[in-house]
Amino acid sequence: MALRLLGSSFPSSITTGCYVTRASLPSKSLEFSKEYNWKHNSRSIFERGSTITTCEKHDEKKYLMNVTQSHEAEPHSQTIFNSIIHALDAFRKFSRFYAFIAMIVGSFSSSLLAVDNLSELSPTFFNGFLQYVAAFFFMHMYIVGVNQLADLEIDKINKPYLPLASGVYSFRNGVILVTSFLLTSFGVGWIIGSKPLLWALFGSFFLMSAYSVDLPLLRWKKSTILSVMANVFSMLISFNFGPFFHMKTMLKKKAIFPRSLVFATAVMGIFYGIIMLAKDIPDIEGDKMAGLQTLAVRLGPKKVFWFCVFLLEMAYGVAIMIGASSPFSWSKIFVVFSHAIMALFVWYRATLVDLSSKDSLQAFYMVIFKLIYTENILMIFVR
Repeated sequence: MALRLLGSSFPSSITTGCYVTRASLPSKSLEFSKEYNWKHNSRSIFERGSTITTCEKHDEKKYLMNVTQSHEAEPHSQTIFNSIIHALDAFRKFSRFYAFIAMIVGSFSSSLLAVDNLSELSPTFFNGFLQYVAAFFFMHMYIVGVNQLADLEIDKINKPYLPLASGVYSFRNGVILVTSFLLTSFGVGWIIGSKPLLWALFGSFFLMSAYSVDLPLLRWKKSTILSVMANVFSMLISFNFGPFFHMKTMLKKKAIFPRSLVFATAVMGIFYGIIMLAKDIPDIEGDKMAGLQTLAVRLGPKKVFWFCVFLLEMAYGVAIMIGASSPFSWSKIFVVFSHAIMALFVWYRATLVDLSSKDSLQAFYMVIFKLIYTENILMIFVR
């Protein structure tokens, strides 16, 4: 009877326990039921555990295979994408595009000075401008590249993020890049056939090579006077004189010196000198170790910083005087008013600089570049 009750009460293999109550069984049957029930449930649980474990292992293996396959495909595409991004970022750091943007703005403004009326803003004008920018893009790449090659040990201290200083570009690859850019620049200039463009390319090449390359009678950056002169004349040639006379050649017009070009030479020359002095302020540590006696090394960052601010204010004062002497009322009002605002802005921005912080000084250096962008635009309105 007990066995029949137990038989009818035992669940199937998927049931986890017995439903026979303690009261419905005799004591011997109860003991037997306990023993059987324990053995049966233990075996059932063990078998279920084995089954579940096997299934789980199968599912886990299938999951790991899927994950592995997805990760095998995903990292390959991500690696290529990351490599491209890394290469572009290294090229951006190598190129110093903020300086090239200043050249584009300056050369466009100077090209506009060669135009006497709006009808001359023809496809010939824009084609000539693009030709000039294309040739000077490669010259710009040569200039920044040869400077990084010559200053490799200094940049490891002052600018360790640059690709040559950080080892992203090898010295050999840097030499190949710089030589290729130089030859391409002169090649483009030769194809265009503009004599003012070729002279501007040669002038920038000579001055900036003399500034950077460590050869007898060269490496002018060791001297503050020669350093400033080389960079000022190079920037005047490439930003102002070169594009102006190139555009006169493209438009087949007689080259004369207008009032606005005289203004650009006077005011922008001061700006270019300031940018060279300000550049050395955050780089004192590396320049000292290299034995470069820059003005910032000799006088200290504070004195050179405020000297640069004084020169900026003087440049705006000269611009205000030139604007006030204009025979055109609209030019007089605009030039005087705009430069007065810029002078106030420079003074306010200078008071915010932390002279003990290299980052703060570097940020002000970049502000000066933006001032150069702005000034190259404002000089268009000088008449």
